[in-house]
Amino acid sequence: MKASLALILHTCKVLILFVGFTVLFYIGMVWLNQEYQSYHRYDEPEGAAIKVTKAVDSSSNTWLDRLLLFYLDGE
Repeated sequence: MKASLALILHTCKVLILFVGFTVLFYIGMVWLNQEYQSYHRYDEPEGAAIKVTKAVDSSSNTWLDRLLLFYLDGE
């Protein structure tokens, strides 16, 4: 009787710890979501930012160049 009561008590302690850590994990995930929800990734850059991309003439690409680009970059 005493052993089964100790087993039930130990199981309850493990269950309480599991639920507690699950709730803490959920609260952390909600906090991270709220933190990055207001982060504006597409705002205009400040300071002396320059455009780093270059327009490429698509007519100069052959099918072999496009295939090589597909294999190299996974485009």
